[in-house]
Amino acid sequence: MTSASRLQRVLLVGFMGSGKSSVGRRLAERMGWRFVDFDDAIQRAAGMSIAEIFEREGEPRFRSLEERVARDLLADSRVVLGSGGGWAAAPGRLESVPEGTATFWLKVSPAEAVRRATRHPAKRPLLDRPDALEAASRMLAEREPLYAAARWTVDTERSSVEDVTAGILEILEQDYPEIRVV
Repeated sequence: MTSASRLQRVLLVGFMGSGKSSVGRRLAERMGWRFVDFDDAIQRAAGMSIAEIFEREGEPRFRSLEERVARDLLADSRVVLGSGGGWAAAPGRLESVPEGTATFWLKVSPAEAVRRATRHPAKRPLLDRPDALEAASRMLAEREPLYAAARWTVDTERSSVEDVTAGILEILEQDYPEIRVV
């Protein structure tokens, strides 16, 4: 994706707890766009929570729903998308996003991801376990090379939502002069 194409959507990827939803909401607000969280859209489509999908139907069913929802959302424009932590972990996903999509990897350490995830355990069934830090470290090590396919990387470890949002907007304004920030 080149900056010569007109920006139609922003896609935030990264591990659970990296700030995709918080930053995505604020970024969409500042851009005058709408925000859609993949997990929220999946829950609406399934009529049950993420934890219920995992418990009743398993992770393969969740991933199938996630793929379908993502495909539909990536066809939208004037939208900031917060992907699920595992969506971009499938080979080729980031390389196949439509033109006009700015992709950002929101980077976070396993320890910080676990700390943040404990605030919302029902939304994070993969980390709702006694060895959460070990599991997060293992998953993140596997996923990082795939997240790295995003065009830009933004470290969210010690930054506020406002600071991360401002940094992303600065990048977007440089590469996409048509962007107007509210």
